[in-house]
Amino acid sequence: MNAAYVILAAPLLGALLLLVGHRRLLEPLAGWIVVVLGFVSFGASIWLWVSLLGRSAAHRSVQLQIFQWIPVDRLRVDFGLQVDPLSVFFCLFVTGVSSLIFLYSIGYMHGDPSFPRFFFYLSLFLFSMVSLVLANNFLFSFLGWEGVGYCSYGLVGFWFERNKAAVAAKKAFVTNRVGDFGFMIALFLMYEHFGSFNFTRVLAPLAHGGTLSAGFATGLGLMILLGACGKSAQFPLYMWLPDAMEGPTPISALIHAATMVTAGVYLLARSAPILHFSPTTMWIVACVGITTAFIASTIACVETDIKRILAYSTLAEIGFMFLAEGSGDFSSALFLTITHAFFKALLFLSAGAVIHAMADEQDIWRMGGLRKYLPITFGAFFIGYLALSAIPPFSGWWAHEAVLEAAYHKDVALWVVGVVVDGLTAYYMSREVMLVFFGRARWKENRPNPAASATATPATPQGYPPEAAHGAAGEHAHGEPHDSPWTMSLPLILLAIAAVVGGVIDLPFGGADFLTRFLAPVFPTSVVPAYPLATGTRVAIGVAGTCVNFIGLILGVLAWRPGLPRPSLEPGFFRHGWYIDEGVAGAVAGPLALAADSVAYDVDRSGVDGFVGGVAALTAATGRQLRRIQTGYVRTYALGIGLGTAAILIYAAVRVGS
Repeated sequence: MNAAYVILAAPLLGALLLLVGHRRLLEPLAGWIVVVLGFVSFGASIWLWVSLLGRSAAHRSVQLQIFQWIPVDRLRVDFGLQVDPLSVFFCLFVTGVSSLIFLYSIGYMHGDPSFPRFFFYLSLFLFSMVSLVLANNFLFSFLGWEGVGYCSYGLVGFWFERNKAAVAAKKAFVTNRVGDFGFMIALFLMYEHFGSFNFTRVLAPLAHGGTLSAGFATGLGLMILLGACGKSAQFPLYMWLPDAMEGPTPISALIHAATMVTAGVYLLARSAPILHFSPTTMWIVACVGITTAFIASTIACVETDIKRILAYSTLAEIGFMFLAEGSGDFSSALFLTITHAFFKALLFLSAGAVIHAMADEQDIWRMGGLRKYLPITFGAFFIGYLALSAIPPFSGWWAHEAVLEAAYHKDVALWVVGVVVDGLTAYYMSREVMLVFFGRARWKENRPNPAASATATPATPQGYPPEAAHGAAGEHAHGEPHDSPWTMSLPLILLAIAAVVGGVIDLPFGGADFLTRFLAPVFPTSVVPAYPLATGTRVAIGVAGTCVNFIGLILGVLAWRPGLPRPSLEPGFFRHGWYIDEGVAGAVAGPLALAADSVAYDVDRSGVDGFVGGVAALTAATGRQLRRIQTGYVRTYALGIGLGTAAILIYAAVRVGS
């Protein structure tokens, strides 16, 4: 079990080394330090997983206390770890996928002046994420929760010289604070009711015969859901995630695939014993998930930025995870979590390779015909595309079918909308693939004239290249695009393999449901009862859903095949994101700003400032009056002393006489 300490210590060591020695640990040494320590953490996670497999199911939860963190009156909070199937499951794919992204980043960030700062944030991000999932209590987990929030702010706004990046970082930070408010309220409710934050005192009794009133469970569950919606970017707190594309592409992969956005999924899964007592909360979780998935999928159908399309697909995939958890099937949600980590990291890193080769161009209408120039990138992206589109036998198909079965059991309407979302996903991903890798090479028409640009030096802040600001960005500006160096291509190959075969970890037949059986001790039948569907029903809904996936894929290919004009059926309503983001911005800049100004004037200026100013004025006036008795004459002071002495003597005589 001591491997758990290594999982935490390795990325923390990397962050501390770069914090102290960032002036000496330059490129590429800073990157290799973080990569090696990331793989050390991954190796420790594997060792820990193997150790758990050697134990019986009843003994796969181990508490490791590091020190007592907060000893105040009745409040006792340990700085400790809980090693169980759920925490180890998250550690495995978080450290594994993150390490591959770190390796990819060495090539992608080559030449960036802030190379050490970038890898400092990466290492600290990994430490915060594993702290979140390994913590043995909600308060320690909240510490890691805030850590990933801080690091995402620094990484999304890494190129803060660009106004769009700075605004996106602030938007992510503020939106997440709304969710964090819910998490904090949940912490207060927990302590008031249970007198503890520790998982063994809050959750274990509920999972083994304890009870909780439906009203309290609903209130607590909704606050937990609010926190999860903020971190996992679910409706209505999803607006920050597409804008987070302003960060470097490896950050897009890190945030959208294996780490930050899955924190909310983890929180709901960890809180399953609480949610179990509130059917209302479970319904709301499912509805939030399917609503987010549908809205995001419709917006992705008309998006033109290669990374923002993938960002909206992430919203939909996380929505599917929430749908499964709200339907009571936490194992299916986690199955999709790990397969999504494989194919979404693959897609983002492949998109980064395209952007790298296209001199930081991200508009898919300025690409085309890239499959013959980027064969490795095209192959990797194509595999990720089929996995995300839930085409059999790729890993995404197995996971999506498991989620849709849970949704069908919950309510047929949820299943119908889920199938429609899958069809839309196959459509817009086909659209992206056709416009980026097929057709004529439109990028040649948009390249600058080499002769004209040879004498032109773009004015950029602090010597950064325009737009993306990484050193390798401009090397393809005038030559033909080509595949990336091995540090970027190797992670693509490994993730592509995982995206193909990842589904074998939880096959629904022949006793091959390894993940479900591994997680069974965390989700006992008292918390997550089994509701198996009849074999005929499972086959029927599976075939129907798969047919819709193929229909969406074929429609996308036919509609966007080379030689045809761009279809005019792209509603502006979707292009404006259902006007939700614009509506929120208008409300914040309009009525909310007016209300805040009014409150500031009435409460702050008239109330707080008036009170503080009044105390100051009273003090000054009192001082001016007292100053009059300070005449400077000795006789006046002698008279005062005499009168005072007489008053004291008279008082003493009266007291003695009485």
